[in-house]
Amino acid sequence: MTRTLHLGIVGLGNRGMWNTRFIAGMDNIHIDIVCDVYEDRVKTIADYIEEKHGYRPKETLVYEDILAEESVEAVMIFTAWEAHIPQAVAAMKAGKWVAVEVGGAYSIKQCWDLVRTHEETGIPVMFLENCCYGKRELMVANMAKRGLLGKIVHCEGGYHHDLRDEIAEGVERRHYRLRNYLNRNCHNYPTHDFGPIAKILGINRGNRALSLVSVASGSFGIEEYVKEKRPDDENLRGVDFAQGDIITTVIKCAGGETVTLTLDTSLPRYYSRGFTVQGTRGMYQEDSDSLYLEGVSANHNSLINTKTGSAADFEKYLSPLWRPENAANVKGGHGGMDGFCFSAFFDHLDRRDPEVPIDVYDAATWMAITALSEESIAKGGAPVTFPDFTNGDWIRRPRRDCDDFTQPIPEDKPAEEAAENA
Repeated sequence: MTRTLHLGIVGLGNRGMWNTRFIAGMDNIHIDIVCDVYEDRVKTIADYIEEKHGYRPKETLVYEDILAEESVEAVMIFTAWEAHIPQAVAAMKAGKWVAVEVGGAYSIKQCWDLVRTHEETGIPVMFLENCCYGKRELMVANMAKRGLLGKIVHCEGGYHHDLRDEIAEGVERRHYRLRNYLNRNCHNYPTHDFGPIAKILGINRGNRALSLVSVASGSFGIEEYVKEKRPDDENLRGVDFAQGDIITTVIKCAGGETVTLTLDTSLPRYYSRGFTVQGTRGMYQEDSDSLYLEGVSANHNSLINTKTGSAADFEKYLSPLWRPENAANVKGGHGGMDGFCFSAFFDHLDRRDPEVPIDVYDAATWMAITALSEESIAKGGAPVTFPDFTNGDWIRRPRRDCDDFTQPIPEDKPAEEAAENA
């Protein structure tokens, strides 16, 4: 970066605290003011920045103080899900660039508010979906662009994460998940799953989501957990959870593709995002970290593990961000995805380039899955129509990859030749 960027940060819970500590240590970053509704959180991060970086940001419990701070050019929003869109809208109206953490929307109106405020003010919004910067996600996106997987037909993703302790301990942790699981039944956290898939399918850029169907299981897992682990918890005694243990969502796209998303956070299980991309010439599957390519794999029972054997054949499709020679640049949480995501926003802010890689239309579309799934579940799994937040511009908007450095698609190289050279 060529200059110092001045930020305001709101939301200092577990995720926000970690993000802020990391951001404070990045080059040419100055955090002018920090905000949370809890005073102890604000003091903790201000003390940390003063001790580690030699200056103390202003402290406030009132979000509007950030918007009134003239020096602040961008607001980083790490608050509870309910606050994301209202705070982003307020920041845009105040003339501040916005970077907002992930989560789902509470209504389609909220998503339209986000889009229309951006269009009225011209202020950019960057949606901080770090999974779009994952090593395998970017590699598969590059392979898909080059035709190695053929025409993409179906994708799968999920948020498979046992969060029973975090949900049940919501009061003492001061965490928003508990109140959401008590009152809503929806795919409440869809963007880790859908974001990387949406980029591969060109959603909002030559393609769009047309409709959605969602169904929910009962809430047996979280209720059993509470009875067994927290029988004396007065806050949860006799409480019925609205949130189903498993939410299954199917999306139909204009390009003919289908996408299946799964929310699975209140049953015992291993962590996975279930990232799977399947095309007419092959597929990638996250859970086995394996590829199957027609004409390359030995037979229908033969998978190519990307970490062993012929893995070197596929390393050339890694994003430059993840290539071994650039290993020193892999920093931040979630294996380095966070660092790349923040750096992308700061690079655009530094250059005042409003064409951020995950923009307001992506944010609105991906967050809308939550509100739409809630509606579909309430109607017994009925299909619901996906709004077109681009108002028809999806037909002509150019592709925009999260990785600006991904090699261009060779226009004159057929898929068959690409597969043979893999």
